[in-house]
Amino acid sequence: MNYIHPKIIRQIFILLLIILIGGLIMLEMAPYFSGVLGTITLFVLLKKPMKKMVDKGWNPVLSASLLMVMSFFIILLPISGALLMLGNKISKALDNSEKLTSIIKSQIQYFENLVGYKFSSQVDASAVSEWLSGSLQGLVGGTFNTAIAISIMYFLLFYMLTNQKKLYKTLYDYIPISNKNLKVIGCEIRDIVRANTLGIPLVALAQGLVALIGFLIFGIENPFFWALMVTIGSMIPFVGNFLGTLPVFILSLSNGETFQAWGILIYGIVVVGLTDNLIRLYVLKKLDDVHPLITLIGVIVGIPLFGFIGLVFGPLLINLFLVIVRIYKREYGKENL
Repeated sequence: MNYIHPKIIRQIFILLLIILIGGLIMLEMAPYFSGVLGTITLFVLLKKPMKKMVDKGWNPVLSASLLMVMSFFIILLPISGALLMLGNKISKALDNSEKLTSIIKSQIQYFENLVGYKFSSQVDASAVSEWLSGSLQGLVGGTFNTAIAISIMYFLLFYMLTNQKKLYKTLYDYIPISNKNLKVIGCEIRDIVRANTLGIPLVALAQGLVALIGFLIFGIENPFFWALMVTIGSMIPFVGNFLGTLPVFILSLSNGETFQAWGILIYGIVVVGLTDNLIRLYVLKKLDDVHPLITLIGVIVGIPLFGFIGLVFGPLLINLFLVIVRIYKREYGKENL
């Protein structure tokens, strides 16, 4: 009779303990995992400036503190302000969501007369209202969890910036991957982070700015809010600037501003859309162009997990998963199947 070697049993037991304890830790850390992803993102962006400052004789603690303060005012504070603006508008939208749905149904009736088929009767205003409420609230995310995630992010970031050599040594010691493949992971994460945190937001901001000019030209009410919606929509594949221009089109039609409505819709399709294509062509190709399907899946996964910042961290999470799968194949997969 064959017996399992005691060494194998001990190895399986230790692996089960690692999985169990690691799973419990990840389960409790899941609501704040965006803080970990934020740490990785800021570390990739601030690593080179940190090295330059230290090479010039700056104290590491002072350098890290200064960079963290700068990142707060340049990155975190504008995002927080945008979230506050979005939150105020969302609360108003939730109060009038059924009214807005009714307006949309009235506009659909115009197209029903053209095609000769009535499909507005199939639209349930209350059901659409409930769906909008859940989706918009999920987009904003919880304030308390966000505050804890930000605290974790800056705590980890300070350690990573001031102890880079120790950090790398710890990774090499504990992660069960060869040093060669670990360096590959580091390079790919760096490229992914640059594309997601620099390329995609840059394209979105450019579209938002161009859209803002159009909203001002056509005299749209609350132009800065709708430009913010265009910026957010530009980060989502197959949605784009329509997240801002389409509601403006519908609201303008409902107010009897036909010229204004069609003008801003055509402006959004032609001018803002052309801006998107040009910037993606020249900017993202120089960084690390992210496939739209990866971005779409990342947004679908990221928003329920992380709230608003899932627009950036969702695609990053999908890319990290693909990198790990690629490394596993390189480590253990057969080259010739």
